[in-house]
Amino acid sequence: MSQEITLTVNGTDHELSVEPRSLLIHVLRDELGYTGPNVGCESSMCGACTVHLDGKAVKSCTMLAVQADGRAVTTVEGLADDGEFHPIQEGFQEEHGLQCGYCTPGMMMTATELLERNPDPTESEIREALEGNLCRCTGYQNIVRAVENAAEKMQEPAVADGGSE
Repeated sequence: MSQEITLTVNGTDHELSVEPRSLLIHVLRDELGYTGPNVGCESSMCGACTVHLDGKAVKSCTMLAVQADGRAVTTVEGLADDGEFHPIQEGFQEEHGLQCGYCTPGMMMTATELLERNPDPTESEIREALEGNLCRCTGYQNIVRAVENAAEKMQEPAVADGGSE
């Protein structure tokens, strides 16, 4: 028996009927067409499926879609604002923080939550935050630099606004 749910994904409301056992990752990708979050391990070990649920990073491969009913989901596609990349997206591009790109959406979502909680993390804090996201291609150096780059970018407007008077 299906259950009716409402999800707000990247600011767009979706009403849909899902099986109670449907995982959020499958609803996002297969029913709603948000292909940024990836299916990796399906056991919450790799982090490729990470999205924000009401602003908190969660692994959508182990969360039932019905658990997200009435809540706001942000995928990597929702980070850009009116065609402008989010600083974390710019950071990954500028610092070559990806190779195959499979883990990248999850890395970006985890890093974005970190930077919202801690706008000036140390390298150690970045590495600790990303522990639940696995990358099989890189040595993580460029990923860490990408997060540091984004942290700097996210602080620039405050510096520019404060110094313009």
